[in-house]
Order: sequence, then structure tokens, then C-alpha cells
Amino acid sequence: MQQIISVELSRDTDAVQIPAGTVLVLPKGTPVDITQTLGGTYTVHGPHGLFRISGKDADALGLKQEDAPAAATFDGPVDEKSVWESLKSCYDPEIPVNIVDLGLVYDMAVETGTSGGSKVSVKMTLTAPGCGMGATIAGDAQQKILTLPGVEEATVEIVWDPPWHQSMISAEGRRVLGLE
Repeated sequence: MQQIISVELSRDTDAVQIPAGTVLVLPKGTPVDITQTLGGTYTVHGPHGLFRISGKDADALGLKQEDAPAAATFDGPVDEKSVWESLKSCYDPEIPVNIVDLGLVYDMAVETGTSGGSKVSVKMTLTAPGCGMGATIAGDAQQKILTLPGVEEATVEIVWDPPWHQSMISAEGRRVLGLE
């Protein structure tokens, strides 16, 4: 279980409200509890609910930003295993399991792009259709894929068929959630 750390924001900080997906600024001095630090982003509980804070704003939480991956270069096709590993670094901000082990990624394909690099397309879903964090999670997945060497284009599409259910969680995900 991850330790909860209480801090005050050292500066005004961009945040995304969970689960609505509303982008806002939390003011300097706002007291927050850091409840999750996975995949290079931070989930915090503040006076008005849960928020996701980007890794680029780690300093506002008194933390050191994780090293950013190097910019992608088009040096041939990307390895599919690398794409899956990249997707495993994406997390739902309310659940401490990556989107692959949570069973949210339905399909991933790699094709040759126009510049000789790879074009990656992903179809994924969310745990609930009304989740306002969908665009944020999909955007996080897309950005992480784009950092892989050889990727020139990445698209992440949210789909609703088939509907997600708990039986789609991998054995590892079930272990992390204490479901086994």
C-alpha cells in the first residue's frame, strides 16, 4: 500500500479534477494529500475532492520530477513489446493498476508510417462510460507512445464495446487490488 503524504502546494498548480476531467488551477498554499504516484503523475486529495497533477508539476508538491523519456527518433519500426510496456506506465488516477492490467486496452496495432517510422493505434475503454478522465488517460497513453524511438504517430481511441467489467483485470491487477 502506498503511503499518503500531506503537503501544501508551493505554487499555483494546474490540475485535472477526478472524475469530471475539469482542468483548473489549485492555488499556492492549498493543502493536499498525495494518494498515488504512479506512471509519472500524481493523484492528490484536496479540500474539494480528487485531482490529477502532471509530473511536470512535481516541484509544487515538493517532489522531484521523474526523468522525461528522450524525444522519439524515427529509426525504423517500433517493437510491439515496447508499446505494451509504455501502456503499462499509464494509470487510472483512482486505481493503482495500469491500464493494460486493468483490462482497458482492447487492441494495439503498429503500421509503417509515411516517414518510415511507426504509426501506432490503440483502442481502449474506461471502467465507466461517464468517466470524465477518459481524454486525460487516453492523452497520457498517446504521449507515452510518442516518446518511443521509431514512433512518428500515435492515436488512442476510446471505445465502449465490449463494455468493461472486472473479469477483464489480469491476474497481476487482481493481486494488486486484493481481489485474489
